[in-house]
Amino acid sequence: MDLKARRCKPCEGGTKPMSGSKAREYMKFADGWKLSGKRISINRRFKDFSKSIAFINRIAAIAEEEGHHPDISLHDWNQVRLTLTTHAI
Repeated sequence: MDLKARRCKPCEGGTKPMSGSKAREYMKFADGWKLSGKRISINRRFKDFSKSIAFINRIAAIAEEEGHHPDISLHDWNQVRLTLTTHAI
């Protein structure tokens, strides 16, 4: 399964949440991502601060296009953590 080729579909009220077993099945194809409760997250480390910020800006552009905005944390100048969840379901 190529998750990179898939697009985000906006969630509307009344949509059933994905089961834990189905979520764990998808996680096999999400290299580096971790599932914790109803959230998925990943940590990335970069060579320098400017590469960290460039990555954040690329993620921000994709998130805006998809209409699904992650929590983004920059710490220790070169480490970025992305966390995704849905509030609609």
